[in-house]
Amino acid sequence: MYNAFFGFSKSPFNMSPDPAFLFRSDQHEEALASLIYGVQSRKGFIVLTGEVGTGKTTMLECLRDFLNMQQVAFASLFNSRLTVEQFFEMVAYDLDLHCNRLSKTEVLLSLNHLLIERAEAGRTTVLIVDEAHNLGWDVLEEIRLLGNLETRRGKLLQIILAGQQELDHKLEEPAYRQLKQRIALRCVLRGFELGETVAYVNSRCERAGIVGQNIIGRDVLEEIHHRTQGMPRLINAVCDNLLLTAFALESRTCTLQMLDEVSADMRLTDSHQRPFHSGPGYPERELHSTAAHGNE
Repeated sequence: MYNAFFGFSKSPFNMSPDPAFLFRSDQHEEALASLIYGVQSRKGFIVLTGEVGTGKTTMLECLRDFLNMQQVAFASLFNSRLTVEQFFEMVAYDLDLHCNRLSKTEVLLSLNHLLIERAEAGRTTVLIVDEAHNLGWDVLEEIRLLGNLETRRGKLLQIILAGQQELDHKLEEPAYRQLKQRIALRCVLRGFELGETVAYVNSRCERAGIVGQNIIGRDVLEEIHHRTQGMPRLINAVCDNLLLTAFALESRTCTLQMLDEVSADMRLTDSHQRPFHSGPGYPERELHSTAAHGNE
């Protein structure tokens, strides 16, 4: 809605995990490099964890782009609340296994044949599981057993488990010690530091068509960082609502008062919230309506 007003060629703060907007912070570069290295080196189990909104799904999107470019076969599971039967059915579907996908035995036989065939051709296969912290014990145990398939040259199936920090906690439980011992690489994503938040916002604006943006000033960016704790997804949501608010007020720049109103509408009122800056005469009702619509 506000793109033409500010001069953007596309929405700078879209909530979708678009690799075209990947901000290559040191930690994201390291995480992506580790994922690619783990796959290419046939390390077996790789775990990617991080707080909600730190960019895990974007990392996986970038990895999938790499796998497609390298013609590496992979299965990618987004819904981790699965039974064992559903898990094998989805793996069979993603890898296009020619078997009865409702039969665990047939899926395992077909999968083993595919993995050996690809290994003999010098190729590997990848299983990506997002939201892995939701996996039940029985499904995780099946995944662990799949990780046992190997040759002298390495693991036949590279397994990437991505999830929130609860996944790390789960792997520390005694029941999961066999799986924990098989993890070859761990990647952890955290919230941005202040400098990274500023660079992140500027980078997204640049990729959306505005180089050297001055719509969101440094003082506002510092407040955005504080109120979002540097979480990329939350930064996107705040900036999107902030630009929508500025557009509604026909202002070419965003102010702390606008950020206050957006923060209130988004319920950013936890212990990290600083006092609001809104002053007398500020059009709160109009701003409340605008920012609220931006969240719909």
